[in-house]
Amino acid sequence: MSVPPLDAEWAGRFARIALSHVGQEYPHKLDHVLLGDEDARPPRELHPIFFGSFDWHSCVHGWWTLLTIRRRFPDLPEAAAIADLADGSFTPAKVAVELAYLDRPQSGGFERPYGWAWLLALHGEAERHGGQSWGRALDPLACAFAERFKSYLSKLTYPITVGTHFNTAFALTLAHEWAMDRDAELLRIVEEWTERVFGPEREYRGWEPGGDEFLSPGLSVALLMSRVREPEGFTSWFEGFLLDGGAVNRFTPAFVSDRSDGKIAHLDGLNLSRAWALRAIARKIAPNPGQRRLEQLADEHLSAALPHIVGDYAGEHWLATFALLALLAGEPTPGRDSA
Repeated sequence: MSVPPLDAEWAGRFARIALSHVGQEYPHKLDHVLLGDEDARPPRELHPIFFGSFDWHSCVHGWWTLLTIRRRFPDLPEAAAIADLADGSFTPAKVAVELAYLDRPQSGGFERPYGWAWLLALHGEAERHGGQSWGRALDPLACAFAERFKSYLSKLTYPITVGTHFNTAFALTLAHEWAMDRDAELLRIVEEWTERVFGPEREYRGWEPGGDEFLSPGLSVALLMSRVREPEGFTSWFEGFLLDGGAVNRFTPAFVSDRSDGKIAHLDGLNLSRAWALRAIARKIAPNPGQRRLEQLADEHLSAALPHIVGDYAGEHWLATFALLALLAGEPTPGRDSA
């Protein structure tokens, strides 16, 4: 298929998908440590906002999808339903319960770092909806996760480079975007940590994709570096990391053998997240023959995955978010929304 623009038709499709699952409590996979019988409670009691979408982090970024679409396409038929649902969800009382969960014993690693990063992204998007209280309501939760990032990076000696939820570079890309206008200390910490850990890297030789990955370890690092460096410095780094040795040519769309298997279905997400990273990186490097190759690869990956964002709940509860990221990154004039 040809790669479509992000238009009202696609936006409405994404909105309907996310509306169908952010309030669907079951099936549900909890990231929850039981300290006693009293802790065996249903998701809606533990997380009165983010109890849907199979797991906490998918519900968070399902909400990011909904609010992003509502802001960019305010005349969609789904926009009113999104606003009504947000009004009932993003309340101080419900945020207080979500915040209290973080203070439980054994909750220090809850959703680290993937869910942390998506909550910051959701908060950033919620703040863009003028006249609504959603961003203000989420302020305490966002600040709590920002502080957790600062503490975490102070002791994280080595990056986690797997292509799943524990990936450090992906989380820091979203955290960096949020911190730009909100938290100078976190911004500095992320940039210094990134330069120290990833700045010296050359000639990427990682073995990917893994059989259940939805992120490219190599492209996740490159995308983060593109955010913390100016174009000239990033271009020279990227050439040494992926272009000069031809490593980028190994990024061909992944084959998905069974979309009802939640882990194997991750590979549709890999194709979408690669498309997002490739498009964003292509717009950051200086014009050269490699730039066009990145754009072609991005289109190939996006075309391979877009037909499969609906069909089985294993992918349907989260893939639209990554499709939206990829389509936003391909817009002619990228801005904050491309993050």
